[in-house]
Amino acid sequence: MSEWKAKRFWTEAGVVEEGDGFGVRLDGRAVRTPAKAVLSVPTRALAEAIAAEWDAQEGKIDPGTMPFTRSANAAIDKVAHQKSEVAEMLAAYGDSDLICYRAVSPSELVEKQAAAWNPLLDWTESVLSAKLLAVEGVVHVPQDVQAMARLRAHVDALDIWALTAFHDLVSLSGSLVIGFAALDGFYPVKTLWDLSRVDETWQAEQWGSDEEAEEMAARKQSDFIHAKRFYDLSRKDQSV
Repeated sequence: MSEWKAKRFWTEAGVVEEGDGFGVRLDGRAVRTPAKAVLSVPTRALAEAIAAEWDAQEGKIDPGTMPFTRSANAAIDKVAHQKSEVAEMLAAYGDSDLICYRAVSPSELVEKQAAAWNPLLDWTESVLSAKLLAVEGVVHVPQDVQAMARLRAHVDALDIWALTAFHDLVSLSGSLVIGFAALDGFYPVKTLWDLSRVDETWQAEQWGSDEEAEEMAARKQSDFIHAKRFYDLSRKDQSV
């Protein structure tokens, strides 16, 4: 049996200012989240991106082509109601951050990891006031408790829109540090994605690439870049 999908029922998607936020209207009718909350976002730029997704639908509605709508839904229906739990889960990445676990050999990979990740550790210490320890091997070594507390405080300070983006930036890269660097704009988002893939890139250079793995990596890269764009559009002081 084929899956039922709703069909386009509106002529025009538009943006309206309401209170402290912006909503999307379909022929004057408010767009709602799956949990039936009114979809209201903090900036006109983000609302316009969502409206453009609705306006682009032809025939049956395809949620797969509506990433900004999906992210806004997640912020409103999920993150807003579980903010502390989401923050705790993401902050935990700092205690086993990807960029802190280094290869013992070969020397070429050791050097690539150091060149890619040491500047990120230096940035974390200087900007986030958290000094993280880099170790050899894959055995877990706990990080300094005070450093973890500082990083948790930075996570807690994120609003629901930033935290929604941050969730994908951290979980896709495997690195709390890379997530923060993306929000800060320390490196271009594509560069940060490449830095999270140092090990995979090196393996592909040695043994060749796998088509299925490349397709999965491309999807994750697209989601990573989208998360950064969602964050940028959600900022009230952004200029786009």
